[in-house]
Amino acid sequence: MWFPDEVPAVNILGISAFYHDSAAAIVVDGDIVAAAQEERFTRKKHDAGFPRHAVAYCLDEAGLSPEQLDFIAFYDKPMLKFERLLETQLAFAPSGIRSFVMAMPVWLREKLMMRRMVRGGLPEKTSAPLLFMDHHESHAASAFFPSPFDEAAVLTLDGVGEWTTASWGVGRGNTLDLRQHLQFPHSLGLLYSAFTYYCGFKVNSGEYKLMGLAPYGSPIYTKAICEHLIDLKPDGSFWLNMDYFNYCQGLTMTNHRFDRLFGGPPRDPETNIKQRHMDLAASIQAVTEEIVLRMGRDVHEKTGMKHLVLAGGVALNCVANGRLLREGPYDDIWIQPAAGDAGGALGAALFTWHQLLDKPRHTNGRDAQKGSFLGPAFPGEEIGRFLDQQGVPYTRIDDEPAHAAYVAELLEQGKVVGWFQGRMEFGPRALGARSIIGDARSPSMQATMNLKIKFRESFRPFAPVVLQEHAHEWFDMREGQESPYMLLVAPVLEGRRVAISREKLETMSHDPDLRQRVNVVRSTVPAITHVDHSARVQTVDRERNPQFHRVMETFYNATGCPVLVNTSFNVRGEPIVCTPEDAYRCFLATEMDALVLESFVILKRELKGQVADEKTRAAYLSQFRLD
Repeated sequence: MWFPDEVPAVNILGISAFYHDSAAAIVVDGDIVAAAQEERFTRKKHDAGFPRHAVAYCLDEAGLSPEQLDFIAFYDKPMLKFERLLETQLAFAPSGIRSFVMAMPVWLREKLMMRRMVRGGLPEKTSAPLLFMDHHESHAASAFFPSPFDEAAVLTLDGVGEWTTASWGVGRGNTLDLRQHLQFPHSLGLLYSAFTYYCGFKVNSGEYKLMGLAPYGSPIYTKAICEHLIDLKPDGSFWLNMDYFNYCQGLTMTNHRFDRLFGGPPRDPETNIKQRHMDLAASIQAVTEEIVLRMGRDVHEKTGMKHLVLAGGVALNCVANGRLLREGPYDDIWIQPAAGDAGGALGAALFTWHQLLDKPRHTNGRDAQKGSFLGPAFPGEEIGRFLDQQGVPYTRIDDEPAHAAYVAELLEQGKVVGWFQGRMEFGPRALGARSIIGDARSPSMQATMNLKIKFRESFRPFAPVVLQEHAHEWFDMREGQESPYMLLVAPVLEGRRVAISREKLETMSHDPDLRQRVNVVRSTVPAITHVDHSARVQTVDRERNPQFHRVMETFYNATGCPVLVNTSFNVRGEPIVCTPEDAYRCFLATEMDALVLESFVILKRELKGQVADEKTRAAYLSQFRLD
């Protein structure tokens, strides 16, 4: 019998680098094989350097050498970004000369030499063509091509790519068509970042803190924002009044005119948060949600699509996403889990496969993101050797039901558990592979995790992880609705809430100590219920994460509660852990009670003299900048 020669696979390496949150991804014949952020390997949060370690991992996971690559796809066009930098400087000259002088050496030394930088960053030489994608096309591709939809409206929102700050279009089959763009300096992402900066948080990483702070305030500055800062149109497009901003020409986001409008200078990081900052957070969040709703409705009207896909940094605003799903015109929404720049690496590779090479795309009702478990995994033998070398006492439980029962019992006892299983998540959220988990019913769990485990601000809420089949029984979600990537906020159902007296609410609303507000029991799962009864929901199903689902199901059978607290396995300022060594060091430096490394369970009480003392703990924490 005659067999045709095997057709060689097409191997595409996607890269995002040099601006924020560098990453790499490998796509083989359209299949997403691996993806990871560089920060996880270097332990430098939001590492923007060339993703050498992430590239090496992706190649290794795919079993490829650089010479076997067919294409290398970079997620944006550096020369167009350089053009924007020059034109912006000319438009604002002579103002901003200091920031221009600071930026030029980096551009002239590195970013204009991008081809050399990319090829030089690979572990070996390759003759693969290097392709440069449009930034928002990379975002759009990362949103549509892995989505479960045959066709969908596409909306991308971020700070800025080359010139574009937002775009919309249509995805059908294996093609994308972006039809309209909003251009720099008019940017929803930069507007939100301006308030992030003004309220004392770090731009490009503190926006989610501002979102978490918003429910403590009232949107009393919304009118001032709309009258002075932004000219908002019915379709969601807008113009910013640049008289109040400094990001085009300076080293800060806002200026003195902005200060005068909102009653004082920017808050110094790490100082007390005042009610004014809470109200500002609530106000810009309200404006952001209104813009997203208007844009979403306008795109639906123009495309007639039943489904919407989202990407770009603003798509990580899960409160706006939740409102768009509940109040907007779409049957369903899918959001790229790595919606920021990291996801651009994946989008660039998928754009090359489908759009440039015209390869078909097949959907089966499930997304192609594989739960976003696209990072490295570590075999039990490797973990066992590490623990033995460290002299760590452990219990090994290879029987999966027994393993789940043991962990569920720890959770039922109120223990905080570091959970390390399978392949690491791609994107900013811990989804049950590198997580810290606890009992959501515990009134003290939120304070314990914030102050003793995460070492972060007390006001910040924790997310619930809930069994998919029970999500609609606890949150305002339709039966069967998925939220596997923790990118939708939904209210806790009325029937799960706990009544609070009007007097207590009045007292709390004026208490400057946010710990007193956050520790109030508002539902039967208080550890995950925010002050406005909202929750950033992650649903867990048996297919995507069977081990985590088994633990949760066992816990549910024992307690009647299908909800746990799930937060990322790291401390403040540190990237999510990648390796067993990372996890063990973090475990020692915090007050976690147990660490589960695959089938190995380590209890803090059994470590005796191995637990880090205060000096060692302080040294560990000092490695990471406050973020």
